Amino acid sequence: MGVIETLDWSYLYRLLDVLLVSFLIYKTLLLVRGTRAEPMLVGLAIVVVVYILSRFLGLLTLNWLLGNFLGSVILVIVVLFQDDLRRALIKVGLMPGFGHQTYEVLENSISEVSKAAAELASRRIGALIVITRDVGLEDYTEHAVKLDALVSRQLLTSIFLPTSPIHDGAVVIAGQRLVAAGAVLPLTFNPDISSSYGTRHRAAIGLSERTDAVIVVVSEETGTVSLIREGKISKDLNEKTLYNALHRLTVF
Repeated sequence: MGVIETLDWSYLYRLLDVLLVSFLIYKTLLLVRGTRAEPMLVGLAIVVVVYILSRFLGLLTLNWLLGNFLGSVILVIVVLFQDDLRRALIKVGLMPGFGHQTYEVLENSISEVSKAAAELASRRIGALIVITRDVGLEDYTEHAVKLDALVSRQLLTSIFLPTSPIHDGAVVIAGQRLVAAGAVLPLTFNPDISSSYGTRHRAAIGLSERTDAVIVVVSEETGTVSLIREGKISKDLNEKTLYNALHRLTVF
């Protein structure tokens, strides 16, 4: 008891404070790494350093200007990088392993999706296939055609035939069920996306910027298969490489 009573708890609290702040900074850097917000965060860090130095050196005017800038910068960040922030908050809110579909449920789905994508690509038929992970997609399927069918290669290929009234929209898969077709996805506004990508790719990227869904895109122009996740594109996949990528991303 004597040792505990003589401890200066204020030092422990300060140490805990430093550790928590360091952890938050580290996690923030991981979340923004590779996003458009990364160079912005570097620039903001430089401004903060200059602000601290100006205060230490007594540069009152510069300190006042930077203080006012930093006071409003949070709102500017929210407006300019809302998609990156949304994706980061989704990552924070998802507990590891929570909500993922079981192996048995998704194994059949990704096998059928891979076969369908390869067949559609060989026939130069465009397709947009969304595989739900942890984040629900009800906002994007609300006005789509509701389905409740087992995922199969035959069903997927028939939906995307040019004669199908819903071939231009996306199909949405949850577990082993195909739950919606003809879904309209939000387009990306990322200026860094190549102009060579058409509407399907831009819609897939747009959804991946807002959710943790995995999207398969078949291009009718080039007959190639792409996989999109978190705004990043893996191109020129065949049936085997697509299956392996989907298995790695969705089966736990």
